[in-house]
Amino acid sequence: MQSLTTVCLFLTLAAALIPAGVHLGFRAPRIREKGTPSDYGLAFEEVRIPTVRGRYLFAWLLPAPSSNRTVVAMHGWGGNAELMLPIAAPLQRGGINVLLCDARNHGGSDADTFSSLPRFAEDLGKAIDWLKQHHPQRASRIAVLGHSVGAGAAMFEASRNADISAVISIAGFAHPAEVNERYLRSLHLPRPLVRLVSRYVEWLIGYRFDTIAPLNTVRRIACPILLVHGKDDRVVPVDDARRIVANGQDCAVELLEIDGAGHDSAEKIERHAGALLRFLDEHWT
Repeated sequence: MQSLTTVCLFLTLAAALIPAGVHLGFRAPRIREKGTPSDYGLAFEEVRIPTVRGRYLFAWLLPAPSSNRTVVAMHGWGGNAELMLPIAAPLQRGGINVLLCDARNHGGSDADTFSSLPRFAEDLGKAIDWLKQHHPQRASRIAVLGHSVGAGAAMFEASRNADISAVISIAGFAHPAEVNERYLRSLHLPRPLVRLVSRYVEWLIGYRFDTIAPLNTVRRIACPILLVHGKDDRVVPVDDARRIVANGQDCAVELLEIDGAGHDSAEKIERHAGALLRFLDEHWT
């Protein structure tokens, strides 16, 4: 009887504390842009893009004259459009329009109740819709590029959006359940509580982790995929990218491993911009 009472007490406490803990512990830090694309010598237009739940996204459109090709780019967790400029700049100079978006709760975009990989993907989808409506001449060929969580979102959106003709995933993880569990275990939580929190997160975001995991979405993507990953990434090991490639062996998926690059090594990835441009040129013809 005493053990049953203990279990009931544990479940009651968990039911009360898990929602508050998840919303607090998984809240994305907001870092607002301090510079602009003009710091890179780039012309740009600042725009607001409507997304779901009546919110608006902050975004920069970097136009490439007479180009009908556009890369829609999404940062990672706690990032913003400015952090993607080192990668966006050589793409724009290579003759590609770039639309840099802040996800909800990030940078200059509107706040919302929580952030998640599916909501990053929703925002990408709405950015594509906006581009097609307001700049149809630039939307003949659309690729999505994302970093970390933004990479997972790019792959998830590409698995269900026929407007996307190519995907570039930078430092993307294989499975969100693994990322979630690593974080929770770092807090030294008991295993039963880790499982409860994981189930609550799935309920909150409205998707099972298996459904949105790049390890699985890679098999549902019809367009070519380029995975870019630093060999010295200590946040998401390069083995995650190798596992995605192995699981998508029947798909058009390529892997570019970069020596000396970590999780946020935008400057090292910028040095390989030629490889990104070649990938897009090859698959946009």
